Amino acid sequence: MPIEHTTKAPKFLIIRFSSIGDIVLTTPVVRCLKQQVPGAQVHFLTKRSFRPILEANPYVDKIQVLDGSWDLMIHQLKDEGYDQIIDLHHNLRTLRIKKALSKVPAFSFRKLNFKKWLLTVLRINLLPGFHIVYRYLETVKHLNVVNDGKGLDYFIPEKERTYARDLPTSHQMGYIGIVIGAAHNTKKLPVHKLKALCSAINYPVILLGGPEDRPAGAAISEEDPIKIYNACGKFSLHESADLVRNAQTIITHDTGLMHIAAAFKKPLISVWGNTVPAFGMGPYYGDAAAANEISEIKGLWCRPCSKIGYRKCPLGHFKCMELQDTGRMAEAAVTGIRKKE
Repeated sequence: MPIEHTTKAPKFLIIRFSSIGDIVLTTPVVRCLKQQVPGAQVHFLTKRSFRPILEANPYVDKIQVLDGSWDLMIHQLKDEGYDQIIDLHHNLRTLRIKKALSKVPAFSFRKLNFKKWLLTVLRINLLPGFHIVYRYLETVKHLNVVNDGKGLDYFIPEKERTYARDLPTSHQMGYIGIVIGAAHNTKKLPVHKLKALCSAINYPVILLGGPEDRPAGAAISEEDPIKIYNACGKFSLHESADLVRNAQTIITHDTGLMHIAAAFKKPLISVWGNTVPAFGMGPYYGDAAAANEISEIKGLWCRPCSKIGYRKCPLGHFKCMELQDTGRMAEAAVTGIRKKE
């Protein structure tokens, strides 16, 4: 449904409540909509805890938040007078919002949950074989908005940038970033594998993650406190993103910082456990050429076991991570730096 020609600038409400990586993956829609629809005003509705991800995005005119009173939020949304809703979450809460704003045309992306179920339970892969960014962009196709090929966006406020003085002297001339966290344990290499990975890297290493990853980071950094700097929980999300931006290369699990690294066009090695890139949520660079290596154990009959993850391996063996070749990862990371030099 194209926007009718009026003197009023078209106003859009994009909805994506969570999480870090998923919101970063919606940024091509935000940018393309803003740049390709004349006069477009773009509002973004998310949870309050994820507001910082969008606060410096120049393509977002206003951030709406899901917080506190539901009725007050709906009242505020109605007052805005949106022309269209672009639902990039597509769940029961977004259905409630679309019902409450029933006069506003709404367009939702296809989640393909049944096809994901077929892959995780029956090992039947009927997924379309292209990245979720393309499915997100399908929601604005009716507006003649097309993929500009520029990849993902992540904007860091100036006040939350990091500087060499924030790091140990040993890391100020360059480092490899290793993202040790993830939302679920079955997406993470065990600590002993991360220790082996760091030991195999002959280069300064910074461990990245949230406060919940600090104990694991401390255990890993004990292997070589000079070479390995545990930054987990010491920096904000934006500061951690800036550490990613400044890294020589990134080794990461399937998590939010992986997508942030892709937004910065960083060379990276992504490590996959119970989830698979076939879900359509691997590193996305747009048309940019960047070193992007996938590390996964193919051929395991039990993989993928979930589209999200578990606290522990359902079968107890955790082969999808225990069989990962940390020596190969280390070699690839260091070789990539040497090639740049």
